[in-house]
Amino acid sequence: MKQEEQRIPMIRVKNLYKIYRVGNNKVYALNGVDFTMYQGEFCAIVGPSGSGKSTLLNMLAGLEKPTKGEIIIAGKHMERMNEKQLVAFRRENVGFIFQSYNLLATLNAVENVALPLSFRGMPKKLRLEKAKKYLKLVGLEQHFKHRANEMSGGQQQRVGIARALVVQPKIIFADEPTGNLDSRTTMEVLVLMQQIVREQKQTLVMVTHDSQLASYADRQFHIVDGKILKIEEKHIEA
Repeated sequence: MKQEEQRIPMIRVKNLYKIYRVGNNKVYALNGVDFTMYQGEFCAIVGPSGSGKSTLLNMLAGLEKPTKGEIIIAGKHMERMNEKQLVAFRRENVGFIFQSYNLLATLNAVENVALPLSFRGMPKKLRLEKAKKYLKLVGLEQHFKHRANEMSGGQQQRVGIARALVVQPKIIFADEPTGNLDSRTTMEVLVLMQQIVREQKQTLVMVTHDSQLASYADRQFHIVDGKILKIEEKHIEA
């Protein structure tokens, strides 16, 4: 791990609360959360079902507003943005990897990866070139023309990773990204995600209930009942 003073903060969370009203009761989905995540770091938010990890991910991605507290991502206060600003911020800075792949069945692998670039108005030729570059990066140069139903789950998830990377985001959010994969493919996908974060100097935030998967991350943020109980750091030999 790099020295503290050289690390660039990418995500800062300060005194974060999310409180839901259920009848006359208040439910604390997040109950005073504080942490910092750095550029080029693979972080896992790990906890049991109902611990608040998905709520936290939604807050970091600007999909839900906090009840109180601050979320500062790449120097910008997420909690102060309106919906239009949040959409623009996500488009410029964030990539998503989903458990269910979310590939469009009518498009082939290259077209699926190129899709987010069309929202940025990039010319088609350039979009397709970039998509091919990122499919090569995830080891799918043989599958450019394949549609989702012609690929295995692991291959589809690699397409999903390439699609998240093609916009060159500062941050990638991955929600149970290997939930539908067998254990061998899961390991391959996690090693790939580890390697990409290191090489591209991006920040990857993965949500999982599985502590075995979380062990691939540089740091694990253990969340229970809306609070971060502990942060474990993996010591990597230089």
